[in-house]
Order: sequence, then structure tokens, then C-alpha cells
Amino acid sequence: MENGVFKKEELERYSRHLILPKFGIEGQQKLKHTKVLVIGSGGLGAPLLLYLAAAGIGKIGIVDFDVVDDSNLQRQVLFTVDDVGKPKVEVAKKRLEALNPHIQIEAFNERLASDNVERIFKSYDIVADGTDNFPTRYLINDACYFYGKVNVSASIFRFEGQVSVYNYLNEDGSRGPNYRDLYPEPPPPGLVPSCAEGGVIGVLPGIIGSLQANEVIKVAANIGEPLVGKLLVFDALTLDSRVFKFEKNKDNPVSGTNPSINELIDYEAHCGIIKTEKKSTEVKEKSVEELKKMKDGQEDFQLIDVREQHEYDIVNIDGKLIPLGDILQHASEISREKPVIVHCRSGVRSATAIAQLEKEFGFENLYNLKGGVLAYADEIDPSLPKY
Repeated sequence: MENGVFKKEELERYSRHLILPKFGIEGQQKLKHTKVLVIGSGGLGAPLLLYLAAAGIGKIGIVDFDVVDDSNLQRQVLFTVDDVGKPKVEVAKKRLEALNPHIQIEAFNERLASDNVERIFKSYDIVADGTDNFPTRYLINDACYFYGKVNVSASIFRFEGQVSVYNYLNEDGSRGPNYRDLYPEPPPPGLVPSCAEGGVIGVLPGIIGSLQANEVIKVAANIGEPLVGKLLVFDALTLDSRVFKFEKNKDNPVSGTNPSINELIDYEAHCGIIKTEKKSTEVKEKSVEELKKMKDGQEDFQLIDVREQHEYDIVNIDGKLIPLGDILQHASEISREKPVIVHCRSGVRSATAIAQLEKEFGFENLYNLKGGVLAYADEIDPSLPKY
């Protein structure tokens, strides 16, 4: 090995880095000795992983339990149509190894949770959060704080993206602000829709994931000014970008003056997911097969769709559209005299709608369509598009 670190092929591969002022071979050596764990290989993870691998990060871990779906291909540029149905981490690992054979790739085909996060985080220096749900986001934040890891985090929704660097290790040994200094507690369940519910323009994760990769490289190589105590917000429609500064919050429940969270907790319960799931199981349900039989038998029932208009325009199963946000104002349009089946994309929003209607108006004839439109397309009518 030349220079005690790099092979000839590596020197040629990274030549554009090596001739960079303030970077050079020293910066490339730092990248080679850095271990980065990427949580999520989807919209953000795809460009993030590609650029980290191409840049020469010495070891990259990938955590994802999902499989490639047709709807991913609009933005998740790691994957092709031939990969549909395959585990994302396996496809990503193979793609990255083909891109750069000089680095190590480790795949974790499992859901990140409180009981495995210490094992998974243990050998990594930097954690890059590319997740799309609050329980995992708060878990990553708290675990990075407790285990002393830098958290380079990004998020996307519709046309907007955000990037920041949390829990940064300062020269004096102190740590920078973390995610809970901005958002001490998660929002109420259902208040902030996911990308699957709200949509995202396909190029946005490419832009934000690249910015996230840039921050990881800056932290790893110790160059520039990482987004520490700063939140970058980017608008794809206007190309406006703003940087908001924030400081440590004394009321931070993990790292504040009087922390109330001193260890990893149940983050689904913390974010209200368990409560929502209990509502889902407490409400009465109908399967898509039962709905099909009711339709075929011309039974007298009402079908309510609580999705948004743009979702309804993509695919519908002939339900009456009353979006979840309007459901209480239109309760008078829902029958009390016959069975009413309420549905959404997957069954979560419809369970919430039923819980609200039962609580506010005492409905007793509502049934949640288990699995929603996705299940109907899978099991009843494969000609329907899934989104």
C-alpha cells in the first residue's frame, strides 16, 4: 500500500479529493478511517449511500427492514425494476460494493429498536438519520446522545427538506445541541403525515440526501463549518434556502437541566403509536374479502374514504370521500342505520377517524377496512395502482 494507507487504485480513484486545498490526502485518510451508519436506504438513504461510498468512507452500515416496491422507484435511485420485492439492504450492499470495492459495507436487515440499537451503533462513529417516522427519529437522537455519536439528520416532505448536525463533538469535549433541543417532544399522532400520505417530489431526496452526505463528509474530514446548532430548510419550488440557528434547551428531556429520560424507552409509545394501535384493534374491522362479498351480494352498506382528494384521484374503490381532517364536520353524512366501512390507504387514518366519530358522536356501526386500499389492490383487484 502506498502512503501506508492507500493502494495505487485508490489514489487514482480519489484524485479529485487529493488535490483539493484544505482536504488532500489527510482528509481522504480521515474518510477511510471513519465508520458511518446510515438508517434507511430509501429516498434520503439512496443518494446519501451512493455519495458516501463514492467518497471513500471506510465502513458504511445500512439499517433497513423494507423491501423494494414499485412506488420507491420514483426517487430511490439505488434500485431498479429488477430489484422489486428484494430486501433493500441486500440490493444496496451489492450496489455499493460494485461502486467502490475498497470500502466495507455492513447490512442490517432489521427494524431499529431500543433493544438492538446499542449493538448496531456500537462500532460506528457517525449516524446518518434518513428515516421517515418520529419513533425512530427520537430513538436515534436519544441513542446518539447516550452513546456519544454524532447524528447527521435530514428529513423531507412534499417540496421541503431539512438538514442539521446533532450531538456534534466540540474540540473542548462538549456536545452540540441535539434534535430534542429543537423538538423536545414528538407531535400528536396523525398531525404530521408521512411521505407515503403527503407525497414528495422525486428530486427532493436527491438534493437533501446529497446535502446530508456533504455534512457527513465535513464531520468525518473535520473541514468547513458543519450545521451544528443550525437547521437548513430548503424549498424545492422556490429554491429558497434558510438557515435557522438554535441553542441547547434547558428543558430538553434528555440533555437538559433536569432530564426526565435517562435511558432508552419505548419510542412508539412515546410518540403515541401504541395508543393509535390500540384504537386500531379496539375498533371493529372488515377484511377486503368481506368488503368484496358485501359488494357482490349488493348488501346495503356505506363506504367512506378518509384520504385526500389527490389520493382519491389516483385510485378509489367507490367510497364517499370525506378527508380525515373534515370527518367530524361531516358526521351527519355518515349513516347510523346500516354498516359503514371506513377506509384509507393502509388502515391507520381510517382507524383514527372511527375513534374520533365514536368518541364525539357515539357511532356504533363503523368498521375499519383492514389494510385499506393497499390490501384491496393486493388481494382483490391487482389492476388498481398502489401508491
